Amino acid sequence: MLASRDRIQLDGGLRRWAQEARKHLPLHEAALTSEVAVTSCELELPHRDPADRFLAATAIVYELTLLTVDERLQSAPWLPTRSA
Repeated sequence: MLASRDRIQLDGGLRRWAQEARKHLPLHEAALTSEVAVTSCELELPHRDPADRFLAATAIVYELTLLTVDERLQSAPWLPTRSA
């Protein structure tokens, strides 16, 4: 979404960037389960962006640290984040 809105630039486009990331980083997919969906509705975030809600809920449900430069997500004291 950010790339399609020209808010970030991905060398070679999204598909190529994702393929390269999977080659070089120890990534694991986290399923969008009913628990993640319900948790996303229960979160107290300063905005209503559904994508951010799913990201935050996924981090909470799977006990992950969310890598983000989004200050709105970083400001949530209950959400473990790191900036890239």
